[in-house]
Amino acid sequence: MTDSLKETVGRYGIWSSGLRDSGPSRSGELAEAAAELEELGYGALWLGGSSSARDAAPLIEASSRIVVGTSIQSIWEHEPAASAASFAALDSAHPGRFALGLGVSHARFAERYRRPYSALVSYLDALDEAGHPADRRLLAALGPKTIDLARDRAAGSVPYLVTADHTAMSRERLGEAPLLAPELKVVLESDPGRARAVARDYLAVYLTLPNYTGNFLRNGFTEDDLANGGSDRLIDAVYAWGDETRIRARIDEYLAAGADHVALHIVEGSRPREESLPRPAWSRLASLLT
Repeated sequence: MTDSLKETVGRYGIWSSGLRDSGPSRSGELAEAAAELEELGYGALWLGGSSSARDAAPLIEASSRIVVGTSIQSIWEHEPAASAASFAALDSAHPGRFALGLGVSHARFAERYRRPYSALVSYLDALDEAGHPADRRLLAALGPKTIDLARDRAAGSVPYLVTADHTAMSRERLGEAPLLAPELKVVLESDPGRARAVARDYLAVYLTLPNYTGNFLRNGFTEDDLANGGSDRLIDAVYAWGDETRIRARIDEYLAAGADHVALHIVEGSRPREESLPRPAWSRLASLLT
């Protein structure tokens, strides 16, 4: 029997779209990055975008202990039976090393997008029928109903683009046992103007997606906070930026609010640089977590 995800992912992980396997030309670079991140002490790697077991496998094979999770695999792009089968194959080869993070994505990116909550419930039903273990899957849970689903039918929640206050609310709904592993964007820049400019540049696309904007509005932000790339209040709530002391304090806010693990997402520029691997920044970040 493998240890629970809560026991194996540690306190800190790295969230990155750049770690997804995009072809043989990058395989060596990705393998080196996975081994380095393990050596730096991170407990988990979270693959951004609609990722899958196929993307996780090379990173698991290039390392010895680090957990690799999808954050998230879109339920619209992968049939449940195939997801269960690919999980089983990877888990058999590397027990306890792969976490299947699931989410409903966004209407803009999924032609079949309809009644997302009901579709997610049906997907979990199908995974159960295919023998996929509920304690090895996680849900990208933003709203209360999906958080409850993460509590009742998964090992916990891996929410993206959330505040420490949302983390506290999630912990209250989840209870003590499930894993709560929010993503937190980090800008290693002390100048407020420059840091917020980088943050706004990256955040812009998310402020066009109703799942995120709706969650912000549910959690005390206003339409004014969402305008013009996001208010300082919004930027400061969903990013950690500043010197090492300030960034460490922001990470600790999420842990104090109830996170078991924080998936740290280095942001250095706009989304077209998604395949970049900010290895010096990952190393610098690791040094302030010790």
